[in-house]
Amino acid sequence: MRNVISLVLGGGRGTRLYPLTKYRSKPAVPLAAKYRLIDIPLSNCINSGMNKMYVLTQFMSVSLHRHIRQTYRFDHFSGGFVELLAAQQTMDDENKAWYQGTADAVRKNLRYIQQPGIDYVLILSGDQLYRMDYRDLLKTHQETGADVTIAGMPVDRQMASALGIMRVGDDGRVNGFLEKPKTDAEIDMVKMDPSWIEARGIEARGRDCVASMGIYIFNRDTLVEVLSKTTYHDFGKEIFPASVRAKRVQVHLFDGYWEDIGTIKAFYEANLSLARHEPPFQLATPDAPIYSRPRFLPPTLLEGATVKESLIADGCKIGRGAVIENSVIGLRCIIGEGVTIRNSVIMGADVFEHESDIKKNHREGRPPIGIGSGSYIEGAIIDKNCRIGRNVRIINEQRVEERGEEEACVIRDGIPVVVKEGVLYDGWRL
Repeated sequence: MRNVISLVLGGGRGTRLYPLTKYRSKPAVPLAAKYRLIDIPLSNCINSGMNKMYVLTQFMSVSLHRHIRQTYRFDHFSGGFVELLAAQQTMDDENKAWYQGTADAVRKNLRYIQQPGIDYVLILSGDQLYRMDYRDLLKTHQETGADVTIAGMPVDRQMASALGIMRVGDDGRVNGFLEKPKTDAEIDMVKMDPSWIEARGIEARGRDCVASMGIYIFNRDTLVEVLSKTTYHDFGKEIFPASVRAKRVQVHLFDGYWEDIGTIKAFYEANLSLARHEPPFQLATPDAPIYSRPRFLPPTLLEGATVKESLIADGCKIGRGAVIENSVIGLRCIIGEGVTIRNSVIMGADVFEHESDIKKNHREGRPPIGIGSGSYIEGAIIDKNCRIGRNVRIINEQRVEERGEEEACVIRDGIPVVVKEGVLYDGWRL
């Protein structure tokens, strides 16, 4: 796999994930109590033996850079690396330092993939949750003699309206593409015969469309040619449709769990699904682990709490009488006595608060980092380093879809979100 370079696209401003992206880039958003979104594609690359990786980003990249630097270190003999390529002004592009889209981001960094010994370029997204062996994708690419190979997933018509749908020939070559078809007539233009899907060892189960997963592998020279001869800015909307017309584009079918975590609702539901009795995505897989930054934290202390179907990270302290159900509890969470947390994502804290700081905040009337005794939280997301006082109640009982902009607690997609380092004082109620 030494002849493969992987590029992980960090995305734009992440407005649909706001306020989780208020202080961080999308790939740096915490996931499943102890990981970050970026850990998913990077772990897939490592488990696939593809250990030459670049992460392209431009917005709020400090915490992402720190996480990558502290997590992904390779020995001198493997030749592996993970490097962050933030938008920067160069002599060749004096007027447009910012990336104008996913394809433009790669175009501005072509010199890194034009190094000797690179034959293939793997393009990945930094905000998806799935597990894939990219060697299978590369095998399909090589055996079919394709210029571009894209991972595709069978979906039903309801899901098709939110994805890019491909029309595929009997030989697996992509010969048509339609972005987010809305009507039955549009879907009929790109639908597949379910028998074609089943002939490839995948049960159709009512799925007659093949959706683009936004995971591509290019011949290096093909990618350089396409980007050098066009001014296209986006892979999904421009580069891929143009390649279908001018190049041999092959599909690689995938039938595992895959979730695009691009909105607050998707982030919330994906996290809670991981806490189920039988989660759709297994975090613990011996042959393909998810890697993240090693931390020297004590075990979590449960002082007579009741916990059901939840993920609890290291370094937490959960007080007597607390009830936690179907929730994700992040690192260093301090949860007081009698607290109830249901169907919620609590991200935890970056540090343990020093006793002197707790006393100082107490004198100033600020609650400590964590969740105060007697508080009730249901159906919410609590970002990192938040200070939730005693007897606080956070639940969207009025079913409000959107609320607030610069407040400590906003509502997005009907989900209350306490912003990073937000403060809710004793007795606060939503």
